[in-house]
Amino acid sequence: MFAGTEEGPVDDSAQHGGRVRTFPHERGNWATHVYVPYEAREEFLDLLDALLCHAQTYVPRLVRMEAFHLSLSQSVVLRHHWILPFVQALKDRVASFQRFCFTADQIKIYTNQEKTRTFVGLEVTSGHAHFLDLVAEVDRVMEEFDLSTFYQDPSFHISLAWCVGDARLQMEGPCLQELQGIVDEFEDSEMLLRAYAEQIRCKSGNKFFSMPLK
Repeated sequence: MFAGTEEGPVDDSAQHGGRVRTFPHERGNWATHVYVPYEAREEFLDLLDALLCHAQTYVPRLVRMEAFHLSLSQSVVLRHHWILPFVQALKDRVASFQRFCFTADQIKIYTNQEKTRTFVGLEVTSGHAHFLDLVAEVDRVMEEFDLSTFYQDPSFHISLAWCVGDARLQMEGPCLQELQGIVDEFEDSEMLLRAYAEQIRCKSGNKFFSMPLK
């Protein structure tokens, strides 16, 4: 299951657009994140292209996300030998959860805690309570392993694009309103932005673990 060494991925900022790692990589430490994956359809990517094209008139350095998800945890550091017990604890906690429908159709601008990155996201407007229930179980696992729990009063969202630095001043206001207009007017956007949460995924270093919902 675990090919390679305990060193995990090499931290080369040139490989990820100059993003700043929020904690230093150390031998045997693996950056770990729990989330619901979002499978983007072609129509979703068409909408994203329209949004990004407009947003770049305000912030040219914005780039599209390579993959899409809704976070259920912060990024935490896990020792290599705790990965399998951690994943098993997650599986036990979410084993009884049913898959559910949600809608993410509200444009919102986010930054990370250090204000070193800005994100354009689609915020969840229905299904929020189901995500809170999942986070409650993920938080219990985090507490078992003495790790940071998720944010208080979280805003569940799908990040669409990002840039280095704090770009909220340029993006909140007319840009945000215009982006929302593009979403609202996009053909069949109501159906397009409705999706099912069918699994939970845990990424630890370069390893992925999937936990299907019932």
